[in-house]
Amino acid sequence: MVFQRLEDLRVDKDMTQQKVADLLNCKREVYRRYERGIREIPIWALIKLADFYHVSIDYILGRTDNPKSF
Repeated sequence: MVFQRLEDLRVDKDMTQQKVADLLNCKREVYRRYERGIREIPIWALIKLADFYHVSIDYILGRTDNPKSF
């Protein structure tokens, strides 16, 4: 599964993959794999990203088109 929304959220916030990786305390390559759906993203990282971007986890996962549906 490709998490296109992860990339869209990152780009909208003018963040690089490295900056997001730093936020998650991981290597850029690990984050790139999350963003591309090559590696499963852990729930703790989803929570941290949802909090950082002020959106719901369901929005990141594509379960809703409403970013604020908590």
